Amino acid sequence: MERVVITGGASGIGKFLAKGFADKGYEVFVLDIIKQDFSRSNIHYFHVDLKNEDEIHKCFETIKNQFGVIHILINNGAISKFHKSIDKITIEEFDQVIDTNLRGAFICCKEFIEKNKNADYGRIINIASTRFHQNEANWDAYGASKGGIISLTNSLCISLSNTGITVNAISPGWIEVENYENLTDNDHKQHPSGRVGKPIDIVNACLFLCEKTNNFINGANLIIDGGMTKKIIYEETFNFN
Repeated sequence: MERVVITGGASGIGKFLAKGFADKGYEVFVLDIIKQDFSRSNIHYFHVDLKNEDEIHKCFETIKNQFGVIHILINNGAISKFHKSIDKITIEEFDQVIDTNLRGAFICCKEFIEKNKNADYGRIINIASTRFHQNEANWDAYGASKGGIISLTNSLCISLSNTGITVNAISPGWIEVENYENLTDNDHKQHPSGRVGKPIDIVNACLFLCEKTNNFINGANLIIDGGMTKKIIYEETFNFN
């Protein structure tokens, strides 16, 4: 049975990832500061703050010692609450975003690589965001953290070329995890695919990347946004003629 560590797996997309992998028979380890009872024998919860290096280290040690080799790491854990203007966001708030979203992912990668040593199969999937290159005002900290995640993915792909580990990123666009039925027709129609994204769209992509035969997909950033990043959006009054 393959083992997968999912950070931020207690809520949002992470919760769907945990359930999706469990349904496919994986042994799932959820790392989060939010307590979640999955009531599943193959989902295990660990209270971990991604800003805390010691907590991350102890968690990976426990998993390796009690269960064995860790095959997959999905760096999904992130905070996005500090979307403030540059003159309002504090340095401490910026640091919290970077320390959780980027530094935390880096530490988890280091721990995973150690716990996967000498294995012939390994996968790292970093959940980024389309905001790494296309953003709205006042999302500077979050966008910077996700840009770093993409760069980390690119670098690790090369650094781990002598191992069995592939490293890829997934950049979700608008993925609605709650109240999908409350979305409007305009919400859906603005996407070239004709609908807003669902968590299963991310789950399916992660499962695909984790298949052992898909080891030639490496260093990729899979954008899952219904085509929105291909769409030029101008004010209606703008005229090229």
